[in-house]
Amino acid sequence: MSFRHTAIIGAGGWGTALAVLWSKRGNAITLWGNNPERTAQLRETRENSEYLPGIKLRDAIRVTSDIADCSRADLIVFVTPSVVLRSVSKRLQATNLNSSAILLSGTKGIEHGTGMRMTEVLHEIFPDHTVAVLSGPNLAVEISRDLPTAAVLGCRNHECAEELQAYLGSERFRIYSSDETIGIELGGALKNVFAIAAGAGDGFGLGDNSKAALVTRSLAELLRLGTAMGGNPRTFYGLSGAGDLIATCFSQLSRNRRVGERLGRGETLEQICASTHTVAEGIPTAKSAYECARKLQIETPIIDQIYSVVHKGKRPDQAMQELLGRDQKAERA
Repeated sequence: MSFRHTAIIGAGGWGTALAVLWSKRGNAITLWGNNPERTAQLRETRENSEYLPGIKLRDAIRVTSDIADCSRADLIVFVTPSVVLRSVSKRLQATNLNSSAILLSGTKGIEHGTGMRMTEVLHEIFPDHTVAVLSGPNLAVEISRDLPTAAVLGCRNHECAEELQAYLGSERFRIYSSDETIGIELGGALKNVFAIAAGAGDGFGLGDNSKAALVTRSLAELLRLGTAMGGNPRTFYGLSGAGDLIATCFSQLSRNRRVGERLGRGETLEQICASTHTVAEGIPTAKSAYECARKLQIETPIIDQIYSVVHKGKRPDQAMQELLGRDQKAERA
């Protein structure tokens, strides 16, 4: 299997960062954006000023708003917001898609209503294609600046996983391979919900002891729900579980943590969303995670409170007090 052309579906911060990263290796890259006006500006200025200001795109990166330009790629990487992955995938399906293309999901979320993971959505729409997932503690700004990081790539086809690992990995972007995709996806999706909680704690000024406790209990909650949804417990202690949880809950660059911090300081979700073009995946994922936990009858107190804050209008200080006021109990993972 040889990869000559990579298409990246989604020109937000993550998609742009991957285009910058992989173009440095000489890979042929097409970067697709949904908004024609913004895409035209990106093509002209070679800078994604909304998401990654100051980072220049190499001339070799082809920027387009015509999804048909991506249809002949050997590797198609999906980095759209989770709520539009299905609709965008159906648009790509309607093109003359390369029948041997490998599909790689970099989207972190769970579909509302169905509870489907992003690779499950892709498998449903593209049943004849090999689908893989990429996740880990990968903040887009740091990747675009060529700071070293690690990621995990999951694919049930071991040979395909190793080939993607060799093609996409580098000294600055170290990729570990895995044949377990469920835990990788769930770790990457659910950590965004917990990052909102961690940010709210920052907004309240609760300190490092509080955040360390919250992150530890978030990992326990991630394990409970993630394993009930089919994930391997060991995966949640790896890069897409504990690693991504730590980065997203502590980093000043984390969009989800920033949303939580602003909520903790008294801003409304409407004010926060109106002031930014970036997508905080923890907001829609909180609803999906809540739905999945109720269906599986899993105890998820942190997810429940974040769901109530961002979807039911509960005051963040009330949610905090309810979490702190829970009965004390034995520690269980």
